[in-house]
Amino acid sequence: MIWTTRPRSSVGQLAAITSGSGPLIVMIHGVGLKAEAWGAQIEELSGTFCVIAVDLPGHGSSAHLSSVPNLTNFVDAIVGVIDAPAVIIGHSFGAMIALELTARHPQLVRGVVALNAIYRRDQDAKAAVTARANSLDGVSVADPAGPLNRWFGEDASAEREACGSWLREADPAGYRHAYQVFAAQDGASDADLRSIHCPALFMTGEDEPNSTPAMSRAMANISPRGKAEIIRGAAHMMPMTHAPQVNAILRDFSKAAFA
Repeated sequence: MIWTTRPRSSVGQLAAITSGSGPLIVMIHGVGLKAEAWGAQIEELSGTFCVIAVDLPGHGSSAHLSSVPNLTNFVDAIVGVIDAPAVIIGHSFGAMIALELTARHPQLVRGVVALNAIYRRDQDAKAAVTARANSLDGVSVADPAGPLNRWFGEDASAEREACGSWLREADPAGYRHAYQVFAAQDGASDADLRSIHCPALFMTGEDEPNSTPAMSRAMANISPRGKAEIIRGAAHMMPMTHAPQVNAILRDFSKAAFA
């Protein structure tokens, strides 16, 4: 598909792509991206659901947080979007937000999907993500080559090109704020995972080196109604690179959550 810019609406304090009608799905992207990263999912799911794909604070067309950037304040910004019990779907940092939101506001959530979520990074991974966070000055645009090579390798593709343009256009301060929060966290706590009693899906790519299959399986084993799905041949940007497989799983999960 062509990853084109879509019109925005103001939803709560955030800008968002809204599409479709029916039960509510809220989609939360990762650091440095924007709502268009969910383009393939919006097209698939909006035929059955009302889909709200937000721009995180300081990303896309959303304003920065007015308070100190931390995970709680990112969660609160998303809560302002939810006006009915919803399926919450997050990717990477968005998955971290989705799980925290579900633990804190269970009455708002019919089901939660955490795509490419981290859980208990090893020491090398902690050192690498901390170093990347510390390298951001919040003024200059971060070189996108590192993330793009981790996510896609060096081969050209429409998905790689789209992500590259979003990263180069990202607000440096917004990127830094979100990445520092992401780097400081080690995934949902075991207590929070045990408290999630709605259906919870933990999905990642078979070839994902950072948000590994073992992480998704561990979280699914702790969550009372947790399930893990591992997408063969996929890595970090599987909502874009493996959209048909991801879409089918999200569609079936969401229909069951609202049944």
